[in-house]
Amino acid sequence: MVGLKGRSARWDRFAHWAPGASALVLALSVVLLILASLTHRAQIDQVPASSALTQAAPASAGARDTDLALYDVIAARVGAGENYYRVAVEEQRLRDFPVRPGLAVRLPTLALLFAALGTLGMALLAGVLTIMMLGAWWLRLREEPGGDEHSTIALLLLVIGTATGLKLEYLVLHEVWAGLLLAVSFGLYRPGRWGAAWLAAAAALAIREHALPFVLLLGAMAAYRRDWRECAAWGGLVLVFLIGLAVHLAQVSPLISAVDPASPPWIVWRGLGGLTSNVTLSTSLHLLPGWIAAPLVLLPLLGWAGWKSDAGLMGLLLFAGYGLLFMIAGRDNNFYWALVVTPCWFIGLAFVPRAVRSLWNSARGH
Repeated sequence: MVGLKGRSARWDRFAHWAPGASALVLALSVVLLILASLTHRAQIDQVPASSALTQAAPASAGARDTDLALYDVIAARVGAGENYYRVAVEEQRLRDFPVRPGLAVRLPTLALLFAALGTLGMALLAGVLTIMMLGAWWLRLREEPGGDEHSTIALLLLVIGTATGLKLEYLVLHEVWAGLLLAVSFGLYRPGRWGAAWLAAAAALAIREHALPFVLLLGAMAAYRRDWRECAAWGGLVLVFLIGLAVHLAQVSPLISAVDPASPPWIVWRGLGGLTSNVTLSTSLHLLPGWIAAPLVLLPLLGWAGWKSDAGLMGLLLFAGYGLLFMIAGRDNNFYWALVVTPCWFIGLAFVPRAVRSLWNSARGH
């Protein structure tokens, strides 16, 4: 256990930066916020207004978003006993959705769960996972330096970040479940104590391959600490996932042909607007003007950087890494990929005032 004096020293590490370095960090932060505000329209306005997550009111049965309707039908047919792969390829082809390459066909895990549990059962499971997430983060905030005093606002921000995806009509989205499970894993994780977090991350990876960067980060951090046992556990999970993905692609391959719809490229280099629009459109920030919402997407990163703790470092690396991926990969209509990280993203806002105050005092030489 780190004593109170040690915790305070870790928390105030910003204050020990050289004045010039602190001033540079503040200046760069202001520049990024301004750039986010100026570039918001480049991406947000290109997404159709009918996209399910950007609708102010729940979609009616007759206005169900096409992606959500696709997953509804696939789950229903699998529940009736049909083979997942044949159903998925057939339904995507019928709706002119891409089926090439094989990654355009989702992993079968979520459809099989819906077939087994039904909508009510999945809603109850989401509720249980949400309670687990809040409990895990309540404990982690109490244990981390500086976390306890900010726990109320941090937990409120956690709820806000999770709320959009947990609407009943969005539970068929794979990213919603991956994001909820990764939030549970993040809350449960402690360096050297990773068993429960490993299980939650494995479940997320089984639903959506976009959880892979989270697993790779924890493996890299374990390697940096020279905790080879934990590093091997995360590496083993990656290996099992890659084998499972190969089996998945092998199941899809015989069912598709060269004349089937192909997916446009996913590497599109959208820049800063790709990051801000993804997070904005996947959360309640879409209700705000873009020039306000976009800077609010970036501010949590400053808070994570200012929270000098194991959780703060992990959050900074995790969300900056996913942010970079959103800037490089994903088309405008893939904005919902951000649901993989939005549950915990805004926790960083709770630590922004302290980080800015420390940087400002350090820049002034105090």
